[in-house]
Amino acid sequence: MLRETHRIVIKVGSSLVTNQGKGLDHPALTDWAEQIARLRHMGKEVVLVSSGAIAEGMQRLGWGSRPHALHELQAAAAVGQMGLAQAYASCFSHHGLQTAQVLLTHEDLSSRKRYLNARSALMTLMKLETIPVINENDTVAMDEIRFGDNDTLAALVTNLVEADALVILTDQAGLFTSDPRKNNDAQLLSEVSATDTALMKMAGGVGSSIGSGGMLTKVIAAKRAARSGAHTIIASGHEPQVLVRMAQGESIGTRLLATIPVLAARKQWLADYLQVRGRITLDQGAVNALIMDGKSLLPIGVIHISGDFDRGEAVACFTPEGREIARGLINYNTEETRRIMGKSSSSIEMLLGYVDEAELIHRNNLALL
Repeated sequence: MLRETHRIVIKVGSSLVTNQGKGLDHPALTDWAEQIARLRHMGKEVVLVSSGAIAEGMQRLGWGSRPHALHELQAAAAVGQMGLAQAYASCFSHHGLQTAQVLLTHEDLSSRKRYLNARSALMTLMKLETIPVINENDTVAMDEIRFGDNDTLAALVTNLVEADALVILTDQAGLFTSDPRKNNDAQLLSEVSATDTALMKMAGGVGSSIGSGGMLTKVIAAKRAARSGAHTIIASGHEPQVLVRMAQGESIGTRLLATIPVLAARKQWLADYLQVRGRITLDQGAVNALIMDGKSLLPIGVIHISGDFDRGEAVACFTPEGREIARGLINYNTEETRRIMGKSSSSIEMLLGYVDEAELIHRNNLALL
């Protein structure tokens, strides 16, 4: 399934990057870097979601078991992130690849403005052929805003960067009909729908004592990823060259399929689920560019705006005659849009003092009605 993909989010769990809680497993990190480098040479864009910071912090602090107190988890994460970022930077540098550490909380992705800021940063990093290494920002996360496991984080990042596939690597071969550690008759599922209601019953509970996830969180993550049209693979990270073999077309683990393509899913979300905050009227040239040419909306094509919207909120696009033709996520707020409407994209920086995007609404964030 990875052979046809272009953008992949890969999540590696604590059991695959640590020595049973005794800090980072540097040979394992070296292997992941080598495999991802080979994926890059195949033309794949890769975002890595990696656990391991808390386990590394525990080792550096001399703690033998994972703490329960939130402030102690935050302290371990703060200490461990230093080692995790340094280790990945070193491993990838041997392949001529730069890395970037990105720490997120749920609050970052629930705020539309911060969501777009995070998305823009990640898209830019991939354009620069850098490997983003993402982890939950455990140092500042509180109970009510933390993701709770990196499976959930990986799924949200998959939606954020519009990835084609999510790969969740674990210490299990994939998803079984029941827990193989308790039932010898459990059968490995090779391919299922990510939205199959029976999957929740098959998934077990929490996994290792080092990590916080389990098969249940992976099934839920696959369901989340499917909402934006991304397929998910759950496979064993102990399989030799597992990422490379999957990219070459080999079937490994369990494939949880999304039922609709990425673009269709996103357009449906844009058209049907977002609350419209404003209205913009386009000239006929802009209308033709959107409908006939499938282009982005530029400021120069706007002749009138109404409403009160912020960056990243949904607005409706109308023809000069008042017919709604599209909805999309706008890159500038009401006042900024008013100042740049009717002007060329090259003048945005002069008019605003900065430029976030050349487009008022990018075509990937626009759904025609």
